[in-house]
Amino acid sequence: MTKSDDTIEILRSSALGDIPHGFLGRRGGVSGGIFASLNCSLGSDDNSDHVLENRRRAVAAVLPGADLSRVYQIHSPDVVTVTEPIDQHNPPKADALVTNRHGFLLAVQTADCVPVLFSDAKAGVVGAAHSGWKGSITGVTDNTILAMEALGADRANIACAIGPCIAQKSYEVDEGFFRRFAEEDAANERFFADGKPGHFQFDIEGYVAARLAAFGITQIECLGQDTYSQPERFFSYRRSCHKGEDGYGGQMALIGLPI
Repeated sequence: MTKSDDTIEILRSSALGDIPHGFLGRRGGVSGGIFASLNCSLGSDDNSDHVLENRRRAVAAVLPGADLSRVYQIHSPDVVTVTEPIDQHNPPKADALVTNRHGFLLAVQTADCVPVLFSDAKAGVVGAAHSGWKGSITGVTDNTILAMEALGADRANIACAIGPCIAQKSYEVDEGFFRRFAEEDAANERFFADGKPGHFQFDIEGYVAARLAAFGITQIECLGQDTYSQPERFFSYRRSCHKGEDGYGGQMALIGLPI
């Protein structure tokens, strides 16, 4: 389901129900040029005041009054448990966050990688993960579930939503990349389609969904939105590289417990 709040486009998942959450696109912010308009990446060359205003708008659209909690993403399987406010300018290095505290809005930032939001509404535990290919294969979603369980979540009650990410048709990889996944598990070959000679098309959304299912998650929703092929809606690292642009922005996925 898509909703627009003050021109900000918010994609929500029916699997996550009434838990405050949203996958944001690039509309509704104050940035210009290649960063137009809701760029939430302080790591970009965008004006930092613009980025902070965009983040303020993002929080106001999803869970007004919440404290934004994010990590410095490093394509790892590491998870942070949020119990107190995180300094936006000096966040811990990790790729996922979990909490059972109200008033924190967990955020991950993407520009082709897979954003995954997690909720056990019954236990009152939520999580968010940035699942690029490195984090995916090394278990960032597995570790997010384990961290939620440490806070009292029940795996049988965890629902997951996979937001906008690069689609298989847009994600060309070489044979070395394919071999890494195939050698990890021969069953992973099903996520690769033949491409041009020596190359494959990788279904990272399908891989992450299968990884969640293999770890015992039964409630999974894939939104099926391709970041690469929708320049008016989403930022895309790969598209920016192919266009020879000087930089790229990032969109946020957010989830929290009601205040």
